[in-house]
Amino acid sequence: MEENMKLATVEDTVEYHLFLIPDEPRDPEKHKEILQKYIERIMTHFAPMLVPYIWQNQPFNLKYKPGKGDVPAHMFGMTKFGDNIEDEWFIVYVVKQITKEFPELVARIEDNDGEFLLIEAADFLPKWLDPDNSANRVFFHQGELCIIPAPRKPGAVSWLPSTPPTIPQALNIISTHPEKILASDSIQAAVNRRIRGYPEKIQASLHRAHCFLPAGIVAVLKQRPRLVAAGVQAFYLRDPIDLRACRIFKTFLPETRIMASVSFTKCLYAQLVQQKFVPDRRSGYKMPPPSHPQYRAHELGMKLAHGFEILCSKCSPHFSDSKKSVMTTSPLWAGFLESLKKNDYFKGLIEGSAQYQARLEMAKNYFQLSVNRPESSLALSPGEEILTLLQNTPFDIEELKKEEANLPPEDDDQWLDLSPDQLDQLLQEAAGKKEAEPISKKEEQNYDLTQVSESMKAFISKVSTHKGAELPREPSEAPITFDADSFLNYFDKILGPRPHESDSDDLDDEDFECLDSDDDLDLKTQGTGEEASLKGTLNDLKSYMAQMDQELANTSIGKSFTTQKQMEPLSQTTSNNSDEEDSGAGGSVMTPVDVDLNLVSNILESYSSQAGLAGPASNLLQSMGVQLPDNTDHRPTSKPMQD
Repeated sequence: MEENMKLATVEDTVEYHLFLIPDEPRDPEKHKEILQKYIERIMTHFAPMLVPYIWQNQPFNLKYKPGKGDVPAHMFGMTKFGDNIEDEWFIVYVVKQITKEFPELVARIEDNDGEFLLIEAADFLPKWLDPDNSANRVFFHQGELCIIPAPRKPGAVSWLPSTPPTIPQALNIISTHPEKILASDSIQAAVNRRIRGYPEKIQASLHRAHCFLPAGIVAVLKQRPRLVAAGVQAFYLRDPIDLRACRIFKTFLPETRIMASVSFTKCLYAQLVQQKFVPDRRSGYKMPPPSHPQYRAHELGMKLAHGFEILCSKCSPHFSDSKKSVMTTSPLWAGFLESLKKNDYFKGLIEGSAQYQARLEMAKNYFQLSVNRPESSLALSPGEEILTLLQNTPFDIEELKKEEANLPPEDDDQWLDLSPDQLDQLLQEAAGKKEAEPISKKEEQNYDLTQVSESMKAFISKVSTHKGAELPREPSEAPITFDADSFLNYFDKILGPRPHESDSDDLDDEDFECLDSDDDLDLKTQGTGEEASLKGTLNDLKSYMAQMDQELANTSIGKSFTTQKQMEPLSQTTSNNSDEEDSGAGGSVMTPVDVDLNLVSNILESYSSQAGLAGPASNLLQSMGVQLPDNTDHRPTSKPMQD
């Protein structure tokens, strides 16, 4: 038996906090009552969108969180989204919409990486903003992203603290100066790009497939479609101990299998499809040959059945009855149900009809998980919930078999096998870049390679630090501003005052005379003897560089570069001094290297060697907005262009 297993790791988690402004002193009990009413209003208002959503691990939820330290009492939620990053961005959309629907609320959201909204908009952040000073600065208010700025100098702006603000300070700033803290349009656009398309995008993220499943699982998924996620995760994260329960099935017998339509998220479907797995012979799950037209349905059903069996095997057969009654004993349920009816959750369905009951069951489940979450000791595990549904929900296998003839069609899963071009397009869209238009034949013939060298020069001229190198910005982007005084002061703090050094290897007398020191008085008092000594050192350096050039001229290294074509005859002065120079220079002076030509030639050679795949040349050029035409000349050449 093949066991393709993935060990569970620390799961990605997103936390969200909702504060009420203005943050005025209130009686704690009164404040708690107000916040709990807000929770009920929020969860009821967004129920039509949240109820049918299939979460990877945990759903969106809110609960009251008492004040602690300088953090006031507020509404808090935490969701483990695991491998499905779309769950996290859907929560961002929901939180943003909450602050738009309830303008008196302010929200902040973060995950394991910290301020991930800033990470998403990293290309557009102001220079002063970094992880060290970003705490309590990023919020949603009235549906807009806000970033509390930092003053250029302490005390320069009376309402801005010189250090990262506390939560009360941040709430006060947002309530008194909301128009001055809005994030820039480019930052807003970067975040909005990730949540664009919701709530319609929810349906686009689903994948419907036929599965050959035990009738019990079909009945459970009819009542709790979201439990498909728990089943997939149990199979996906299985270990050898889990598989012991699948040697002989006790809950979901293979003899009861029927064909059913199951809705997955694309993430769940991919996890189930991509893992190869052969069931134990003793399990009774026999597979048809791969050529069978329904092989995929049998394979999906077999894997999902293993996941559900694993979930149930982890439950005690006599788990506490107190857990079973948590769902319906809450005094909040009646009010929540009435609010759902007022918000047209049931879409005019006749009370008692099958569709009405199905939506009612989904609402109960949503209420249990998101509105009235019990303590962890009382919460039902997925396996316990499945067993409870099997005990309380009778089903007729023959009736379920009759539905096989009217199953909706499956969705096409070609999105699992993207071509390189389609993948590039998705990456471009995710990065917020427009898809580059293909280069026409005429443009290929008249392609100007100087933009390659100019782009590289622009790249080399940008700032490079231990944090990375800046890329040349698009013309539409704001230019980079440079504060020379701040730059020099920064280095003074690290290295102390020192004379400036030229970053050119070809120093001449004029360059040196222009060198200045942070201490002008010291420089003016230097003696002429010291100046002469420094000039002598400079001349020695020039002589040393000239000798190196002459030695390299006698090697083959120069042949690897393309030189300028113009040749200069030896002057009379050169002839007179020929005895002092190395005769290896030939009958002409050393021809300068054509830097631009060599640069472009090497880049084109690297680009051609990629054979259409991703590589350093294409990645660097694309990041600078340079698109090269396809290589139609496949002959190996060392000179890809002529002067």
